Amino acid sequence: MLEQRTIHHEPPRLLDGHGRHLRYLRLSVTDRCNLRCAYCLPNGCPRGSGEAPLSLPEIRRLVRAFDELGFHKVRLTGGEPTLRSDLLEIVAAVAASPGVHHVGLTTNGLRLAALAADLARAGLNCLNVSIDSLDPARFEAITSHPGLDQVLAGVEAALAAGIPRIKVNAVLLSTTDDAEVDRFLAWARDMPVTVRFIELMETAGDPAYFLRHHVPAAEIERRLAERGWRRLPRREGDGPATDYGLAGHRGRIGVIAPYRRGFCQDCNRLRVSAAGELKLCLFSERTIPLRQLLQSNGQHEALVAAIEAAVGAKPATHQLAARRVDGLRNMAVIGG
Repeated sequence: MLEQRTIHHEPPRLLDGHGRHLRYLRLSVTDRCNLRCAYCLPNGCPRGSGEAPLSLPEIRRLVRAFDELGFHKVRLTGGEPTLRSDLLEIVAAVAASPGVHHVGLTTNGLRLAALAADLARAGLNCLNVSIDSLDPARFEAITSHPGLDQVLAGVEAALAAGIPRIKVNAVLLSTTDDAEVDRFLAWARDMPVTVRFIELMETAGDPAYFLRHHVPAAEIERRLAERGWRRLPRREGDGPATDYGLAGHRGRIGVIAPYRRGFCQDCNRLRVSAAGELKLCLFSERTIPLRQLLQSNGQHEALVAAIEAAVGAKPATHQLAARRVDGLRNMAVIGG
C-alpha cells in the first residue's frame, strides 16, 4: 500500500491575468505513442526524430520551480509516458518534491500491468487510463491494437497496488452507442474507479473526423439520467468533470464537456511539452521556451521568473466554439 502523508496546501502563489490560482502542471515526457487512435494519431507518430524529450535532471529542475510557485499537482503525460525507460525515476523525482502531493500519470495502459506496483512504490497516487471501449472489436477499431485485455489487466494491477485515485477516460464518439454506455455503467458497479466520458475536441490535424464523430456532452448526460444516474456534489480538488453516481455502484461516472459555456472559468493548469515549451492553454498557438533555463541548478531563479512573467498572458478561455484550434494538431503533442 502507498504511504499516507498529511497534506498541507500552501496558499497559491501564482495567479493568471484573470485571477485564477494556478497549481496544476501537466508535463509531457514524450511525444511518442505506441497506439494509432483514430481521433489522435490515425497514421501513427511521424517518422524521424524531433527534439529529444527533457532529461531527468531537466525535469527535476522544472518541477522544483513549479513547486516553489505553489503547484501541488503534477501529471505526467505524453504521447505515451510508459515508453520512457526512466519513467519510474521521473515519478520518484516528482514525488520527492516537497510541495507536490498529487503525482499523476495518464497512460493508454498497454504496459501498466508490469509497471503498476513499481509506480506505486515510486510515489504515484493518481492514475488516468484511456479506454475508449470495453468491446474488444471496437477497441481495436479505435486504437488499431487488439490490446483491451492488456489494458484491463493494467487497471486491475493498479488497484491491487493501492493507487488510490484511478480514472478511466473514454472519448465520446458518434459510435458510442447505448450498448457501449451500458458496458461502462455495468463495469462501474464493481470497479472503484471513475469512468469519464470526454467530449471529442477538434484539432487542426483532422477537422473532418471531428465533424463526423462529435457528440455533445449533453447526449451522454441524457443517457445517464435515463438510467437513474444522478449528479454528485463537487468535492474539493475536483477537476473539470461533472460526476454522477448510482446506488449500489462502487464506481462513478464523469462527464467532461469542453464546449459548455464557463468550462474554463476555474482552469488551474499549465502545460509543458516534452521539449520544454510552456503552453498556457491546450489550444494556444503561443509557447514559451523554458529548456534553456533547465541546464543548471544556478538558473532556478531565472526559471521561476520566466514562468511568473508568462502566466499573465494565459487566455480567459479556449476558442473551440469558434473552431480556432490551430494551436494543436493532435493530443499526443501535449497530452490533452
